[in-house]
Amino acid sequence: MPHLMVRGITPDQMCSISKSVVEELAAICECGTDNFLIECLHTTAVFDGKLAASYPFIEVAWFERGVETRDRAAKAIAKHVLALGIEEVEIAFRTYREDSYYVNGECCFDSKD
Repeated sequence: MPHLMVRGITPDQMCSISKSVVEELAAICECGTDNFLIECLHTTAVFDGKLAASYPFIEVAWFERGVETRDRAAKAIAKHVLALGIEEVEIAFRTYREDSYYVNGECCFDSKD
């Protein structure tokens, strides 16, 4: 965690920036680089009855880290993607609740509320 799900950017393009973007995000999030997962989703966009290029869109699924960290992460992701020559990218954050996250059927977090 965090998990970046990428659409509209080729796997080759993401490979070329994956190391640098993950290193920067790890510093921002104050965690190891091994906490990150990037997946390039293969999508087919349709517009006006024809196949169209998928719009560059990155969804970041993570545990909330606050507005400042989220803003810094979005700027870092955008900087690396725009450096590829892509003109525009949208980034959205999906926040998981710690008490609702399970691995192998076991909750990963203490629920000492």
